[in-house]
Amino acid sequence: MTPIAAPPIALGTVLPTLIVLGTAVLVLLADLLPPRDRKAHLGLLALAGLIGAQLATLAVWGGRGPGFRGMIVLDNYALFFHLVVTYAAALAVLMSLDYLRRAGADSAEYYALVLFATSGMLLLASANDLIVVFLAVELMSLSLYVLAGVFKRRRDAGEASMKYFLLGVFASAFLLYGIALLYGAAGSTNFDRVAATPRTPLVLIGLGLLLVGFGFKISSVPFHMWAPDVYQGAPTSVTAFIATGSKAAVFAALIRLVVAGLRTVQADATPVFWALAALTMTVGNVVAIAQSNLKRMLAYSSVAHVGYMLVGVVAGGPSGAGAVLFYLLAYTFTTAGTFGVIALCERAGEEAVNVRDYAGLGRRHPVLALALSLFLLSLIGIPPLAGFVGKVYLFGAAVRAGFVWLAVIAVLNSALAAYYYLRVIVQMYMREPEGATAAPTPSFAGVLGLTIALVGIVLLGVVPAPFADLAAAAVAPLLR
Repeated sequence: MTPIAAPPIALGTVLPTLIVLGTAVLVLLADLLPPRDRKAHLGLLALAGLIGAQLATLAVWGGRGPGFRGMIVLDNYALFFHLVVTYAAALAVLMSLDYLRRAGADSAEYYALVLFATSGMLLLASANDLIVVFLAVELMSLSLYVLAGVFKRRRDAGEASMKYFLLGVFASAFLLYGIALLYGAAGSTNFDRVAATPRTPLVLIGLGLLLVGFGFKISSVPFHMWAPDVYQGAPTSVTAFIATGSKAAVFAALIRLVVAGLRTVQADATPVFWALAALTMTVGNVVAIAQSNLKRMLAYSSVAHVGYMLVGVVAGGPSGAGAVLFYLLAYTFTTAGTFGVIALCERAGEEAVNVRDYAGLGRRHPVLALALSLFLLSLIGIPPLAGFVGKVYLFGAAVRAGFVWLAVIAVLNSALAAYYYLRVIVQMYMREPEGATAAPTPSFAGVLGLTIALVGIVLLGVVPAPFADLAAAAVAPLLR
């Protein structure tokens, strides 16, 4: 009888993911121990696990190569995204510690779901196989569907969760059909085997369906319709996590697929990405102007920022891919900080989510108003903040690659976006409050999270070179 050979298991290639998953289990077990009426220590335990995953990521920097028969790769590219995702998750936990207590929704399940979603994101960044991509997307998405509706008594939370779930099902279906067609054409789901497959109609259709699935996940036009309702209905800490962590993880898989899997159809894919980038940033910015709800405005703003990142995908090469990584890092710091301020503000016991709720904030709480102003100015792209440097890298890469008109459209869109971001700053410093005013409720954890985000956007803006070099080194393994 021929012995059955056990497949090689390289646990080192999934070490950060295992730490996060193990912490999620510990959080659920610790919930069984006293004190049962307080959950803050569970949040601190989740935070410790995320810091442990970051330290493990730094410890294995340099990469450990492929594992699990090449289905997972732990290279510097994956490790870069591991740092971004764990930072986004840690900030979401910091924002949640006091925010959930005030909302009466503090629970072990919440922190465990954040960790399960994080583990899916980490796996997505390391995926080198379409099956792993699908499993990681499902692990991340299922956790986020539940988190979006964690405020059970709020109607818009249930609506947000249901809409997010239904559109997620569409995305999964497109991903699965695309994977099936590519397997039929290549005989494998490995990125490298797919890349080596000759250009055939079956390959083109399969890759097209995959891109539709990714379009849903990054909320690019015309698949962005879920974003405003989910951003508005979900708890602010969860919205921040969806806008940063999940977006970074899906972009990680998309860029790896574009670089490794689309080599044979690069000429066909570039015009598609060009049109997607132009439409996504224009539609996102134009619709954001009409929003009076701050969370909906930031949702459409995030759609526009996806368009900016697609400019880097169109540019391609080391400069384009590296620019996308730098921009994702800057965007994560900036967006997490923006939602962090919203989480700290209340109006009559409810979240302050309308733009007019921030009228007069500059006089009542100048430090918080200054922090929100800096985050919004970074989103516009005002120097010397992170958003400015990120846009310079992205648009410069597009010009160097010959996509001058796309860069012009992106610059015009940045000017358009300044209108709705500056409107919030005008409300804070030049308008008198109407009715009940937004009352900041600072907590140590919330202030700590905001401080980290502020330091991040200033550091990335003033001394960007080390981070840009780090991003360039991270994409190098993909381009060999």
